[in-house]
Amino acid sequence: MAMLEDFKRFAMKGSMIDLAVGVIIGAAFSKIVDSLVADIIMPPISLLIGGLDFSNYYIPLNHQAYALPLAEAKKAGAVFAYGNFLTVLLNFVILAFIIFQMVRLVSRVRARAAAQPEPAGPAEEILLLREIRDSLRK
Repeated sequence: MAMLEDFKRFAMKGSMIDLAVGVIIGAAFSKIVDSLVADIIMPPISLLIGGLDFSNYYIPLNHQAYALPLAEAKKAGAVFAYGNFLTVLLNFVILAFIIFQMVRLVSRVRARAAAQPEPAGPAEEILLLREIRDSLRK
């Protein structure tokens, strides 16, 4: 029972909930970045280097025919699928850069909030009026 209570306290901490929300949003955002890379960035790059589908670039390691699509080449034997790896690597770099920018922005906002002086409290006139009020009550 104690372990269950400890787990409940751990799971209900604010930071744990924030982490769960971050993971869910990150997964959804990852799909956006995947689409950006696969549908917007990689087609012009593959067009410049002479191919139509960058993720199908590979080096056959088992003497397969090089003209096969990647899926068929994998069925025929081992392949070095560098095009697919480069696509995934580009996804990671873009995602990491965007997350870095978001963390940087949050850090700046927190630094500005910490740099702003907190209100010093009530003005002198208010304090004086409170003293007068309190002395009149006595």
